[in-house]
Amino acid sequence: MLTVRDLTPEDAPAVLPMVEEFYHSDAVDHPVDPAVLERSFRAATDPAEPLLRGLLIQWDGAPAGYLYITQCYSAEVGGRCVLLDEVYLRPELRGRGIGTQIMAWLKRSYPSACRFRLEVTRANQGAVRLYQKAGYEFLHYDQMVLDIDPTKERRTT
Repeated sequence: MLTVRDLTPEDAPAVLPMVEEFYHSDAVDHPVDPAVLERSFRAATDPAEPLLRGLLIQWDGAPAGYLYITQCYSAEVGGRCVLLDEVYLRPELRGRGIGTQIMAWLKRSYPSACRFRLEVTRANQGAVRLYQKAGYEFLHYDQMVLDIDPTKERRTT
């Protein structure tokens, strides 16, 4: 049976190895500093961090995966957008309908959302099929980023 609950710092031994697996899979197409992954886990478990929610996915009471979710307003749809920043389900549990249940849980849990958005690499075909089955469609935008390391001193000129 599927259950989903908020992450706590005590979940680190179960979740951080899954985060590591996620970042070394075809779901991610670039390396990420392990210190960033730990910082993100801490933020996802901190009730004082309003921008990131971490969730533990459990199947029959055992850790099965995790979600990182953030929200914003999307002018393009005129309402709240739920960004599924990371969705991970342990490989041995894939193909059993659990991902479909997770997608349905998300829609029930965020009823005011006008859009759910996620990133997927085309190499991750299992995830692509799951998301398309749940009604997701590709938006053909190129994404651009400017990364700033908050641990380094910022200089002004």
